[in-house]
Amino acid sequence: MNRKTGRNRTVLNASDFYDLCSGRKRGMGPSLARFGLRLIETPYAVSMRLRNWRFDQRPNLSVEVSRPVISVGNLTLGGTGKTPVVKWLARRLRAEELRVAILSRGYGAEASGVNDEALELELALPDVPHLQDRDRVKIANIAIDELDMQVLLLDDGFQHRRLRRDFDLVLLDATEPFGFGHVFPRGALREPLSGLKRANAVCLTRSDAIPSTRREEIRRIVERFAPQALWSEARHAPQQLVNSSGEAAQLSQLSGRKVLACCGIGNPAAFRASLTSAGALLVGQCEFPDHHGYTLDDIELIVREAYRTNPDFIVTTCKDLVKLGEDQLGKFPVWALAIEVAFLSGETELMSAIRVACRDKLASEANVES
Repeated sequence: MNRKTGRNRTVLNASDFYDLCSGRKRGMGPSLARFGLRLIETPYAVSMRLRNWRFDQRPNLSVEVSRPVISVGNLTLGGTGKTPVVKWLARRLRAEELRVAILSRGYGAEASGVNDEALELELALPDVPHLQDRDRVKIANIAIDELDMQVLLLDDGFQHRRLRRDFDLVLLDATEPFGFGHVFPRGALREPLSGLKRANAVCLTRSDAIPSTRREEIRRIVERFAPQALWSEARHAPQQLVNSSGEAAQLSQLSGRKVLACCGIGNPAAFRASLTSAGALLVGQCEFPDHHGYTLDDIELIVREAYRTNPDFIVTTCKDLVKLGEDQLGKFPVWALAIEVAFLSGETELMSAIRVACRDKLASEANVES
């Protein structure tokens, strides 16, 4: 199913939005919709340029804190595989015995005060505090003053200019790196491509999904806007299946098995591609908006689709599993596909540059304190 019905209304989901923006949806209606979105795009793009210009011209608008801030962010709307990269970076820094905290806005947070990404990261990184608030400066100071953290990871922070960062890592999804060439709402860009000039490094995620010639083409485009940025390429590799009870199963369990794919993420097509790459036979899909909070109606919708398609498993993402919280829906087992990032190139150079940024800031603060 391509549309999610909730609270008695129909919502345009990510796949529909991408089909519209990319031009895959043809006909008079979609063409008129794209024209209307193009009219709205112009003032939004101009406002983003003015906002960035204001921060560039007035550095005092950004607040510097006493510990290194490493931002992991996107140029486009969700779906670049940011969470696995945040996990990779947090683990690497923890392996060097640095005390690390993750800071995020907490978009889509539930009544508990944390969102799905925070719940997933807490399970994967029990020794890394995750603070969420719209005011990232406030929680940065909490992490420093109250938790004595040494490094702050700013999750989804590229467009957040108020907290000054010491290193900006920007992720581009290889399957659609430039948001269909348009700023939201006509495309998926959060800001014009010129914003890449702020990046210290660019990582092309899901690089294995496209040929090397296309990867090089993307790299050349990035170099036009950010010649100073380090370049790396990574893939998002399925590792295993997990359920809400903490049990794990080998990825080979998917091979040749019928699967109902269920997700509420920014790039559902990438999730489905990961399932098929593991050998799963997709018999249906339930797609929800990014950061979706599941209701009883949603659960019933998934169960109905499962009985209609009769899969061996319902498979979701780790981000969705923490909200579903069930090992079984109806008679169908529920598993999540655990994903880890694996670099194809540039990992050593990227980690070295981040290490230097952290070391220099920590050394500078140590000199001030002494």
